Amino acid sequence: MTVDASAFGKVAVLMGGTSAEREVSLMSGSGVLHALKSRGVDAWAFDPAARDLGELKREGFARAFVALHGRHGEDGTVQGALELLGIPYTGSGVMASAIAMDKVMTKRLWHAEGLPTPRWVLLGAGRQQPADTRTVPDELGLPLIVKPPHEGSSIGVTKVQGYSQMHEAVALAARYDPEVLCEEFVDGDEVTCPVLGEGDAAVALPVIRIVAPEGSYDYQHKYFTDDVHYLVPSGLPEAEEREIQRLTLAAYRALGCRGWGLLEMNTSPGMTGHSLVPMSAKAVGIPYDELCLRLLAAARLDSVPSAA
Repeated sequence: MTVDASAFGKVAVLMGGTSAEREVSLMSGSGVLHALKSRGVDAWAFDPAARDLGELKREGFARAFVALHGRHGEDGTVQGALELLGIPYTGSGVMASAIAMDKVMTKRLWHAEGLPTPRWVLLGAGRQQPADTRTVPDELGLPLIVKPPHEGSSIGVTKVQGYSQMHEAVALAARYDPEVLCEEFVDGDEVTCPVLGEGDAAVALPVIRIVAPEGSYDYQHKYFTDDVHYLVPSGLPEAEEREIQRLTLAAYRALGCRGWGLLEMNTSPGMTGHSLVPMSAKAVGIPYDELCLRLLAAARLDSVPSAA
């Protein structure tokens, strides 16, 4: 990709923030910042936890690369602020970001679109006592997954093997979210698939098969160990890989995502040394710095249609 780096103007790499994924965001943002600077972009770190977003306008920033993860960064709130400031930003717009951050709303939309998603039970704040939680395995079977529906990076997630674990798992998830999502456990290979682009022009990158110790692809294994094996190519039958890519694109388009995404749907994927989008992009000849440039070049506002 040949670009005039000066055409981007002054670029803010939004990183850190106030979510439970702050540490990961700082790693992602540092990687993006270094990559953009290495390509001649006038890029600067900007932590919304330490500075008012209004400073972006006052300091003449022309674009924002959103490397924030989780709430107040990936959920449409920062995107809405950038819309009001008139500063084009990377990734999905306000509505798509808000829906994708809410796992329950995402599942409802996919279900309405006829897309497959594991069966689920939502436990509101008034339905989290033992009398309520012990009935969930009767409906979803065991094992099952318990998670906060508005967090990422596997934070607050438990794989429940028996009835006796339910209440503790729900209590853990409830530390991060007033509602708790319980999902049917689907046994099989762990895979994911990144997407780049928008609408009909969006493309699915190669599928990644993830082999984690004892099948536990948790927060620690995602970012802080080298014990996980990532297989690209995935080694899956070609027809199966194509079907995963087809479903991923359908899920991405159903939510109205743009820029990039990662199944399930993550609208501001990680950009750390262990992250999956750069890994998949590299497999088709897109190095990390090139990926960052492409995403930055696609930055826009909801109110400005894509030129594609």
